[in-house]
Amino acid sequence: MVKFIESELVLLKKEIDEMWTLVYNQLDRAGEAVLTFDRELAQQVLVRERRVNALELKIDSDVEDIIALYNPVAIDLRFVLAMLKINTNLERLGDFAEGIARFVLNCKEPVLDPELLKRLRLEEMQGQVLAMLELAKKALQEESQDLATSVFAKDNLLDEINAEATTVLADYIAQRPETVLPCLNLVSVFRKLERSGDHITNIAEEIVFFIDAKVLKHSGKTDEHYPLTKK
Repeated sequence: MVKFIESELVLLKKEIDEMWTLVYNQLDRAGEAVLTFDRELAQQVLVRERRVNALELKIDSDVEDIIALYNPVAIDLRFVLAMLKINTNLERLGDFAEGIARFVLNCKEPVLDPELLKRLRLEEMQGQVLAMLELAKKALQEESQDLATSVFAKDNLLDEINAEATTVLADYIAQRPETVLPCLNLVSVFRKLERSGDHITNIAEEIVFFIDAKVLKHSGKTDEHYPLTKK
Protein backbone atom coordinates (compact mmCIF):
# COMPACT_ATOMS: atom_id res chain seq x y z
CA MET A 1 0.00 0.00 0.00
CA VAL A 2 2.83 2.39 0.87
CA LYS A 3 4.49 1.88 -2.52
CA PHE A 4 1.19 2.46 -4.32
CA ILE A 5 0.46 5.76 -2.60
CA GLU A 6 4.03 6.94 -3.11
CA SER A 7 3.76 6.38 -6.85
CA GLU A 8 0.40 8.19 -6.93
CA LEU A 9 1.86 11.18 -5.08
CA VAL A 10 4.76 11.33 -7.53
CA LEU A 11 2.33 11.35 -10.44
CA LEU A 12 0.24 14.05 -8.75
CA LYS A 13 3.28 16.25 -8.30
CA LYS A 14 4.16 15.79 -11.98
CA GLU A 15 0.68 16.88 -12.98
CA ILE A 16 0.92 19.97 -10.78
CA ASP A 17 4.27 20.75 -12.38
CA GLU A 18 2.69 20.44 -15.83
CA MET A 19 -0.18 22.72 -14.78
CA TRP A 20 2.30 25.22 -13.33
CA THR A 21 4.31 25.38 -16.56
CA LEU A 22 1.16 25.74 -18.65
CA VAL A 23 -0.18 28.60 -16.55
CA TYR A 24 3.21 30.33 -16.44
CA ASN A 25 3.35 30.28 -20.22
CA GLN A 26 -0.22 31.57 -20.43
CA LEU A 27 0.59 34.57 -18.24
CA ASP A 28 3.81 35.17 -20.15
CA ARG A 29 2.04 35.14 -23.53
CA ALA A 30 -0.84 37.29 -22.31
CA GLY A 31 1.51 39.92 -20.92
CA GLU A 32 3.57 39.96 -24.09
CA ALA A 33 0.40 40.29 -26.15
CA VAL A 34 -0.56 43.45 -24.25
CA LEU A 35 2.90 44.98 -24.50
CA THR A 36 3.20 44.30 -28.23
CA PHE A 37 -0.51 44.40 -29.12
CA ASP A 38 -0.09 40.99 -30.72
CA ARG A 39 -3.60 39.70 -31.45
CA GLU A 40 -2.35 36.34 -32.72
CA LEU A 41 -0.50 35.73 -29.46
CA ALA A 42 -3.60 36.72 -27.51
CA GLN A 43 -5.65 34.25 -29.51
CA GLN A 44 -3.19 31.49 -28.63
CA VAL A 45 -3.84 32.17 -24.96
CA LEU A 46 -7.58 31.70 -25.45
CA VAL A 47 -7.07 28.42 -27.31
CA ARG A 48 -4.76 27.02 -24.61
CA GLU A 49 -7.17 27.99 -21.82
CA ARG A 50 -9.16 24.86 -22.61
CA ARG A 51 -6.09 22.80 -21.76
CA VAL A 52 -5.77 24.60 -18.41
CA ASN A 53 -9.38 23.81 -17.52
CA ALA A 54 -9.08 20.17 -18.59
CA LEU A 55 -5.92 19.64 -16.56
CA GLU A 56 -7.49 21.25 -13.49
CA LEU A 57 -10.38 18.78 -13.66
CA LYS A 58 -7.98 15.87 -14.12
CA ILE A 59 -5.94 16.85 -11.06
CA ASP A 60 -9.07 17.34 -8.94
CA SER A 61 -10.25 13.87 -9.94
CA ASP A 62 -6.88 12.31 -9.13
CA VAL A 63 -6.84 13.95 -5.70
CA GLU A 64 -10.31 12.57 -4.96
CA ASP A 65 -9.15 9.11 -6.02
CA ILE A 66 -6.06 9.24 -3.81
CA ILE A 67 -8.09 10.25 -0.76
CA ALA A 68 -10.77 7.64 -1.42
CA LEU A 69 -8.46 4.73 -2.23
CA TYR A 70 -5.47 5.30 0.06
CA ASN A 71 -6.79 7.36 2.98
CA PRO A 72 -3.53 9.34 3.32
CA VAL A 73 -2.49 10.67 6.74
CA ALA A 74 0.07 13.07 8.21
CA ILE A 75 2.44 14.60 5.64
CA ASP A 76 0.89 12.65 2.76
CA LEU A 77 -2.52 14.13 3.54
CA ARG A 78 -1.05 17.63 3.87
CA PHE A 79 0.63 17.20 0.49
CA VAL A 80 -2.56 16.06 -1.22
CA LEU A 81 -4.63 18.88 0.27
CA ALA A 82 -1.96 21.44 -0.63
CA MET A 83 -1.87 20.20 -4.23
CA LEU A 84 -5.65 20.44 -4.43
CA LYS A 85 -5.63 24.09 -3.35
CA ILE A 86 -2.60 24.96 -5.46
CA ASN A 87 -4.37 23.47 -8.46
CA THR A 88 -7.37 25.74 -7.85
CA ASN A 89 -5.18 28.82 -7.57
CA LEU A 90 -3.28 27.92 -10.74
CA GLU A 91 -6.56 27.59 -12.63
CA ARG A 92 -7.56 31.07 -11.48
CA LEU A 93 -4.24 32.40 -12.76
CA GLY A 94 -5.10 30.82 -16.09
CA ASP A 95 -8.41 32.69 -16.03
CA PHE A 96 -6.57 35.96 -15.45
CA ALA A 97 -4.28 35.23 -18.41
CA GLU A 98 -7.34 34.66 -20.58
CA GLY A 99 -8.90 37.91 -19.40
CA ILE A 100 -5.72 39.86 -20.18
CA ALA A 101 -5.59 38.30 -23.65
CA ARG A 102 -9.20 39.29 -24.29
CA PHE A 103 -8.27 42.92 -23.59
CA VAL A 104 -5.95 42.78 -26.60
CA LEU A 105 -8.57 41.14 -28.84
CA ASN A 106 -11.30 43.57 -27.80
CA CYS A 107 -9.17 46.71 -27.89
CA LYS A 108 -9.66 48.77 -31.03
CA GLU A 109 -6.93 50.77 -32.61
CA PRO A 110 -5.28 53.19 -32.18
CA VAL A 111 -2.98 51.17 -29.98
CA LEU A 112 -2.22 52.64 -26.58
CA ASP A 113 0.83 54.86 -26.47
CA PRO A 114 4.01 52.84 -25.68
CA GLU A 115 5.17 55.72 -23.51
CA LEU A 116 1.99 55.37 -21.45
CA LEU A 117 2.64 51.66 -20.92
CA LYS A 118 6.15 52.54 -19.76
CA ARG A 119 4.84 55.10 -17.27
CA LEU A 120 2.34 52.55 -16.01
CA ARG A 121 5.21 50.07 -15.36
CA LEU A 122 3.15 47.33 -16.96
CA GLU A 123 6.16 45.32 -18.10
CA GLU A 124 7.66 45.51 -14.61
CA MET A 125 4.40 44.32 -13.07
CA GLN A 126 4.15 41.45 -15.54
CA GLY A 127 7.74 40.43 -14.79
CA GLN A 128 7.09 40.47 -11.06
CA VAL A 129 4.09 38.16 -11.39
CA LEU A 130 6.15 35.66 -13.38
CA ALA A 131 9.05 35.92 -10.92
CA MET A 132 6.73 35.22 -7.98
CA LEU A 133 5.23 32.21 -9.74
CA GLU A 134 8.68 30.86 -10.57
CA LEU A 135 9.89 31.38 -7.00
CA ALA A 136 6.86 29.58 -5.56
CA LYS A 137 7.47 26.66 -7.90
CA LYS A 138 11.09 26.45 -6.78
CA ALA A 139 9.91 26.51 -3.15
CA LEU A 140 7.74 23.46 -3.81
CA GLN A 141 10.42 21.61 -5.73
CA GLU A 142 12.98 22.17 -2.99
CA GLU A 143 10.42 21.96 -0.19
CA SER A 144 11.83 25.22 1.15
CA GLN A 145 9.79 27.18 3.66
CA ASP A 146 12.19 30.12 3.35
CA LEU A 147 11.63 30.39 -0.39
CA ALA A 148 7.88 30.09 0.06
CA THR A 149 7.68 32.86 2.64
CA SER A 150 9.91 35.11 0.52
CA VAL A 151 7.07 35.25 -2.02
CA PHE A 152 4.89 37.33 0.32
CA ALA A 153 6.95 40.54 0.33
CA LYS A 154 7.18 40.53 -3.47
CA ASP A 155 3.42 41.03 -3.69
CA ASN A 156 3.85 44.57 -2.34
CA LEU A 157 5.32 45.79 -5.64
CA LEU A 158 2.21 44.64 -7.50
CA ASP A 159 0.00 46.53 -5.06
CA GLU A 160 2.13 49.64 -5.51
CA ILE A 161 2.06 49.58 -9.32
CA ASN A 162 -1.67 48.86 -9.39
CA ALA A 163 -2.40 51.79 -7.07
CA GLU A 164 -0.30 54.18 -9.17
CA ALA A 165 -1.86 53.07 -12.45
CA THR A 166 -5.23 54.68 -11.73
CA THR A 167 -3.69 58.12 -11.26
CA VAL A 168 -1.52 57.81 -14.36
CA LEU A 169 -4.47 56.72 -16.49
CA ALA A 170 -6.71 59.49 -15.14
CA ASP A 171 -4.12 62.11 -16.15
CA TYR A 172 -3.73 60.51 -19.58
CA ILE A 173 -7.49 60.47 -20.21
CA ALA A 174 -7.75 64.12 -19.19
CA GLN A 175 -5.23 65.00 -21.91
CA ARG A 176 -6.62 62.57 -24.51
CA PRO A 177 -10.37 62.06 -23.94
CA GLU A 178 -10.65 59.86 -27.04
CA THR A 179 -8.68 57.13 -25.22
CA VAL A 180 -11.12 56.82 -22.33
CA LEU A 181 -12.51 53.39 -23.29
CA PRO A 182 -9.20 51.53 -23.87
CA CYS A 183 -7.73 53.17 -20.78
CA LEU A 184 -10.64 52.07 -18.61
CA ASN A 185 -10.34 48.57 -20.02
CA LEU A 186 -6.63 48.63 -19.30
CA VAL A 187 -7.45 49.11 -15.62
CA SER A 188 -8.81 45.56 -15.64
CA VAL A 189 -5.45 44.25 -16.85
CA PHE A 190 -3.70 45.79 -13.86
CA ARG A 191 -6.37 44.45 -11.55
CA LYS A 192 -5.90 40.94 -12.92
CA LEU A 193 -2.14 41.13 -12.46
CA GLU A 194 -2.61 42.39 -8.90
CA ARG A 195 -5.02 39.56 -8.16
CA SER A 196 -2.54 37.13 -9.69
CA GLY A 197 -0.11 38.15 -6.98
CA ASP A 198 -2.72 37.35 -4.35
CA HIS A 199 -3.25 33.86 -5.75
CA ILE A 200 0.48 33.19 -5.95
CA THR A 201 0.69 34.22 -2.29
CA ASN A 202 -2.05 31.69 -1.57
CA ILE A 203 0.03 29.05 -3.32
CA ALA A 204 3.05 29.93 -1.17
CA GLU A 205 0.89 29.57 1.94
CA GLU A 206 -0.12 26.07 0.88
CA ILE A 207 3.52 25.13 0.36
CA VAL A 208 4.34 26.22 3.91
CA PHE A 209 1.38 24.22 5.19
CA PHE A 210 2.60 21.12 3.40
CA ILE A 211 6.20 21.51 4.54
CA ASP A 212 5.70 22.40 8.17
CA ALA A 213 2.02 21.80 8.98
CA LYS A 214 1.55 25.51 9.55
CA VAL A 215 -1.35 27.64 8.40
CA LEU A 216 -0.63 31.20 7.27
CA LYS A 217 -4.07 32.13 5.96
CA HIS A 218 -5.68 34.95 7.96
CA SER A 219 -2.58 35.07 10.18
CA GLY A 220 -1.96 38.77 9.69
CA LYS A 221 1.26 38.46 7.67
CA THR A 222 3.53 41.48 7.46
CA ASP A 223 6.74 42.05 5.54
CA GLU A 224 8.94 41.36 8.55
CA HIS A 225 7.10 38.70 10.49
CA TYR A 226 4.76 35.86 9.62
CA PRO A 227 2.89 34.52 12.66
CA LEU A 228 2.32 30.80 12.19
CA THR A 229 -0.49 28.83 13.73
CA LYS A 230 -0.07 25.11 14.27
CA LYS A 231 -2.71 23.01 12.60
